[in-house]
Amino acid sequence: MDLGFLIARIVLGALMAGHGAQKLFGWFGGYGLAGTSGFFENLGFRPGRLFATAAATGEIASGLLIALGLFGPIGPAILVSIMLVAAVSVHWHGVFAASNGVELPLLYATGAIALALSGFGRFSLDAVLGLGSLWTPAVVAGALAAGVAGGIANLSLRRRTEVTAN
Repeated sequence: MDLGFLIARIVLGALMAGHGAQKLFGWFGGYGLAGTSGFFENLGFRPGRLFATAAATGEIASGLLIALGLFGPIGPAILVSIMLVAAVSVHWHGVFAASNGVELPLLYATGAIALALSGFGRFSLDAVLGLGSLWTPAVVAGALAAGVAGGIANLSLRRRTEVTAN
């Protein structure tokens, strides 16, 4: 089981950190902060640069925390928050990715929740540092609830442009 957790953490965490690096640095074919900021403005997240920076750094931080197996549910909670915002503001067009649906953010969020609930396993920095006992079910539930609340709060700041007919 521990090897399975390690593989899941590394794949999920590295991909999420890479996703953030696309936004922040333009790495891996991304648009960088300038392009991402404009996209966020179009989604109603203003100022776009602030929201793009927050999303990108959150993706990088959550991905690294998950890949390293560090600080228990904190990385997964951040990831859940970001994926909730992505699902509602960008991917609310059905289920599957072919139609820009919620498939990808749902998979990321589900993987993060599963890791938060199961723990990172013995091949994690939490295990090496003896932090595993800190992540009680109540702490994990609280962290995940905070992640959901953070996503909802972020969505409440979104200002969509009204289209008026002349």
